[in-house]
Amino acid sequence: MIELSLAEIADVVGGRLHRTDGSAVVTGSVEFDTRELGPGGLFVALPGERVDGHDFAAKAVESGAVGVLAAREVDAPAIVVPPLPAGQGNSGSVALTGDTDGSGAAVLAALAKLARHVVERLAAGGLTVIGVTGSSGKTSTKDVIAQLIEPMAPTVAPPGSFNSELGHPWTALRADASTKFLVLEMSARGVGHIAEAAATTPPRIGAVLNVGSAHVGEFGSREGIAKAKGELVEALPEDGLAVLNLDDPLVAAMASRTKARVVGVGESAGAQVRAADITVDDEARASFRLVTPEGEAPVTLPLHGEHHVGNALSAAAIARELGATTEEIAQRLSSLQRRSERRMDVTTRADGVTILNDSYNANPESVRAGLKALASMSRSGRRAWAVLGVMGELGEDSVTAHDSIGRLVVRLNIEKLVVVGQDAAAMHQGAFQEGSWGEESVLVPDVEAAVAVLHDQLRPGDVVLVKASKAAGLWRVAEALLADPETNTDDSPLNSERSNGGHA
Repeated sequence: MIELSLAEIADVVGGRLHRTDGSAVVTGSVEFDTRELGPGGLFVALPGERVDGHDFAAKAVESGAVGVLAAREVDAPAIVVPPLPAGQGNSGSVALTGDTDGSGAAVLAALAKLARHVVERLAAGGLTVIGVTGSSGKTSTKDVIAQLIEPMAPTVAPPGSFNSELGHPWTALRADASTKFLVLEMSARGVGHIAEAAATTPPRIGAVLNVGSAHVGEFGSREGIAKAKGELVEALPEDGLAVLNLDDPLVAAMASRTKARVVGVGESAGAQVRAADITVDDEARASFRLVTPEGEAPVTLPLHGEHHVGNALSAAAIARELGATTEEIAQRLSSLQRRSERRMDVTTRADGVTILNDSYNANPESVRAGLKALASMSRSGRRAWAVLGVMGELGEDSVTAHDSIGRLVVRLNIEKLVVVGQDAAAMHQGAFQEGSWGEESVLVPDVEAAVAVLHDQLRPGDVVLVKASKAAGLWRVAEALLADPETNTDDSPLNSERSNGGHA
């Protein structure tokens, strides 16, 4: 963060000083975990399910913080923020567990004000804010964007999917006077949430990846989702850039909702940045010709799954806007690393069993993408397993969506399906009704039962996809399959860098 005194911060957030004259200057990072604090930091006191950050104010100062952003008086120098007006609370993408009195929402609102102040000052000095949204692929695309533009100038991007009302301003406050690019995910669980995020960190470049059915139970329809996602391009200035996926009609239609210049990406012939001659190898890694107005260059993505082509094109359009050549973009795309955990995290054990851990979250579109990658990896004769759990927040479409996934498993000739949990039972029924399956599909009650089936039936050389919404906890299946260090080895270069994400 840029250096600010406690008095300046109090003025920005509308708070009052407590146990300080305000002259102390924040020279370090802004943190909500005392373990992450260093000298000159600012501690953000938030309530939690088990503990309240306000109770750790003195410890924060002992750890190096010069002050605390708090909702009430604490035993340390602090900026005490006012309560929110009646009726306002934490209504964004992730509510604070334990925020029974609204104090957490008040602190988050103050943190957002501070982030906006810092970003506006940095933008005046040349900072470019890049926002990414979509029903799926935001985190992977954010990681790709960062890797394409980091060689050009200092870049800040969030770890993992840290895109909540806490993660969004926290990430923005990592930027300082040296930062030139700030890459942010824009997520929402309702109309207005992306507009609020964009107001906190006004973007100059915005990319919309797709409009799927994630959270359709909350938005009511894909059109409702499109309305929310389009808030990103509506927030762009006239001299900004909107990157739109022309292969998705609901995204392409957003061109009429922005004042900014539009660049289309996709496989469509009308896309300014497009992919041609796409092929996928037996490890589900895509190769294509990157075509831009300036020329073309070959790309071989080291990421697993053809769906990464669209993500790469959006990232390429942004890097092109910021000055990278077509050849530079292609070279960087071909040397990407996986940065965020549990997203097509491919690991091969010593016995040849390969696990595709894509268990961070799931919606119908991302599950289809994972299944297609699994099918590609089994083309060489390997036996394929799909271990799938519930896809949450689909509303009245839930049964139909789960049924269609089960049928797709059969159509892709995936040999084994393990459905975990009664909430996902329609997957099992769909698979059974689609094909003349018997024991090929099994419905098990929980993670432990799924692990038992796999330990009993896996053979050397099998390939296993593990995917479900976060609440299903299927990451534990993948971890169990990789638990024995004596029989497992990781031979994928993409797994050399582990993410510290998973916050949102």
